[in-house]
Amino acid sequence: MGQFFTNSEAVRQIVKGFNLTKTLFVSSILVGEKHTGKKRLISSLFPEAPWVDGRDMSALQEALRVHNELVITHFEQISNHDTLDFQNKRIIAIADYIDNVRNVDDLFAFIYMMPPLRERPEDVEYLTKRFAAEAKEILMIDNDLTLDHSRLDLSQNSKTLKKSIFHQVMHQNADAATIEETLYHYFLKSLQGNNGYKEHIHLFEKPLIEAGLKKFGSQLQLSQVLGINRNTLRKKIHEHTID
Repeated sequence: MGQFFTNSEAVRQIVKGFNLTKTLFVSSILVGEKHTGKKRLISSLFPEAPWVDGRDMSALQEALRVHNELVITHFEQISNHDTLDFQNKRIIAIADYIDNVRNVDDLFAFIYMMPPLRERPEDVEYLTKRFAAEAKEILMIDNDLTLDHSRLDLSQNSKTLKKSIFHQVMHQNADAATIEETLYHYFLKSLQGNNGYKEHIHLFEKPLIEAGLKKFGSQLQLSQVLGINRNTLRKKIHEHTID
């Protein structure tokens, strides 16, 4: 799964805790939102440990019978905790949330909480650079990138962060032919009704006016560049609710 990297002090404390107990037969659980790097972290700390999915109870019971060290994923999906025997075993569980704190306290000696990316700005900076470099390589882009950090999406941690970066990279490097093809496929799916032109004209006008206002910083200058009356431009700004 690859190496885990962090600049977050909170995550470094989690790593330190696991390292202090990784040779002991104690059970630990790492809890946090999806796509925060929990699996990658555990994989880097316990590269030889077998893994089992907690959603498959029969496979879990067999793994507990065979192994003294075990990583259990999707632990939050297990309902019958009373059947689990962690005695004299090194169990590392991964969960997206805890729905029964008492059961977790009974089973695990150590409970670690993985912070989401919105609480780890140092890691967001690192991942942004990594994902941007990955996007340039995959999309075969040579020119430098200028990312709008206000548009980075952390709602689902690394999943949406990566997606928002790839979207920015693709949008910034799209040529006219690509834009035309994108609009063609959009219209092919969505065009219908009796007033299609008026319903879709915003797809042209709104980004054109927004980009023009940002580039020229003046309604007067933009109206001259676009070749339209200033009052007409004001009307369109109002129609498209452009700030």
